[in-house]
Amino acid sequence: MNAHSSSKKTVNTGRRHVLGALGASIVAGGASSAVAQSLGFPAPPAGLGKRPYPNLLRPLNDGPRKFGYAIVGLGKYAVNQILPAFAECEYAKVTALVSGDIEKARRLGKHYGIEESHLYTYDTFDKIAQDPEVDAVYIILPNSLHADFTERSFRAGKHVLCEKPMAVTVEECQRMINAGKKAGKKLMIGYRCHFDPVTHKAIELARTSIGKPQIISTDNGDNTDPTDPTYQWRLTRALSGGGALMDLGIYGVNGSRYMLDEDPIEVQATIMPPSDPMFREIDETIVWIMRYRSGAVAHGSASFNVNAMSRFNLQGTEASLRMDPATSYWCNSVSHCTSGDTQTWSTPMFTIPALNQFSAQLDHLAISVANNTPLAATGEEGMQDVRLIQAMYQSANSGSRPVSTDWGDWRKTI
Repeated sequence: MNAHSSSKKTVNTGRRHVLGALGASIVAGGASSAVAQSLGFPAPPAGLGKRPYPNLLRPLNDGPRKFGYAIVGLGKYAVNQILPAFAECEYAKVTALVSGDIEKARRLGKHYGIEESHLYTYDTFDKIAQDPEVDAVYIILPNSLHADFTERSFRAGKHVLCEKPMAVTVEECQRMINAGKKAGKKLMIGYRCHFDPVTHKAIELARTSIGKPQIISTDNGDNTDPTDPTYQWRLTRALSGGGALMDLGIYGVNGSRYMLDEDPIEVQATIMPPSDPMFREIDETIVWIMRYRSGAVAHGSASFNVNAMSRFNLQGTEASLRMDPATSYWCNSVSHCTSGDTQTWSTPMFTIPALNQFSAQLDHLAISVANNTPLAATGEEGMQDVRLIQAMYQSANSGSRPVSTDWGDWRKTI
């Protein structure tokens, strides 16, 4: 990560920003040598050079057995981000694939050295209970399928890493949490930016270098391509559970929470009229305000019909922070701005350090299981975001009336 001073923002990717998920409990992404020794896993090979990205790469499988993941759902994110990231993992590897398209699973399995006996369809998924190479299941499916596959995974005796949003209702979130406790297994939600060094730096600056936080603004958007299967299920409420707020707005909702280090006590939201019939089932564009007990206020937006972007701005009594992009897969940056100086921290594109948020997330569950240590992204954390999102929908569907979210400290219930 590089730091420098300038009079203006210095990072410009020149590419479409790809949006991701954010987390609230930030921990260090790298594992210490002590942890590596306790797990009995070797350190990663030295001298790994730069490589094109994204590309399919065979994981580094040499050495003692690593923590095995079954990847459920082989869409763009799984194929282009998660599977290549295993090449950088110290403790985890991919050992099984689950897909509705068995031929696709076979092609990927051949590339990653996964035998036919470790390939599953959604119908045969429950047989994974008899697969000793699978320690955890990573669920990368449409939102409405998260709860059912999480429960099936726990019944199979596996730990679960589930993509965000955790589920489409608070009740489903609670089912997932209960199932994990019953099985005695860990439930982690895929807030990958828990492990992004730029996010770590932004939180450090927010706590120490801007005075009292006053106002945060978040904007997350993307252009929807209805011919792309990745977008098609997001336009169907039965699969997505909502629109721009569920898919993109969760970054701003969660990001506001951890940047301000508190939960809102009131939310207010407005859904804008759709500009295209393809958005008839879900919110195309939504704007909101969140009020906090400290007096801070957050305002945000999420849209499926704007140029792709992800940015945060946090204004304090002494300085401000600017993140643009804030939650990309690469080239995130944070700038500390005063009246006379701007200092920017960023990660470069196409280098292994810029990709560590993926591999570190995968390793984190392995480390937590091996050492029985707390997770950075729990089911309770995921459920809090879903509760806030549902409160925003309640506000928007009642004429934008304010809705109280003063539920107390959810962390005390863990």
